[in-house]
Amino acid sequence: MALKIRLSRGGSKKRPFYRVVVADARAPRDGRYIEKLGTYNPRLPKDSEERVNIDGEKAADWIRKGAQPTERVARFLSQIEVDGKPIVEWKHGNNPNKGEPGTKAKERLEEKAEKEAARKEAEEEAKRAAEEAKNAPAEEEAPAEAEAEEAPAEEASEEEKTS
Repeated sequence: MALKIRLSRGGSKKRPFYRVVVADARAPRDGRYIEKLGTYNPRLPKDSEERVNIDGEKAADWIRKGAQPTERVARFLSQIEVDGKPIVEWKHGNNPNKGEPGTKAKERLEEKAEKEAARKEAEEEAKRAAEEAKNAPAEEEAPAEAEAEEAPAEEASEEEKTS
């Protein structure tokens, strides 16, 4: 029989109150339990001594018998000392991937980055074209004048041929 040390909810709607109990892992959350070890009242201030009341001796005894505390209860039991050391060694969970975006979000970010890169490249090309256009008219004006000078000469030669 797998035993759990867990919270059993009591209290009315929006006013939770929990019992810390030892229960069969297959039993319902608020259902039958083997023994009550203490209470937890989340509505009290965190520094209140009555917020968490657990009989440390009983809890340590049940853990020796093989009962596994849930994450929340393990946190409470780590603060209670029996024989000069905490009942349970609890350490903060480590999930390095928790804040990382999912695969679809990563794909959207990549698409956005590609669009941004394409937009910047287009802006740079437009700037280059504008600079070339500024530089090109000065160069093109000189050949245009040369063509204008050549054009009347050609017209004159055509007039000579027709006359």
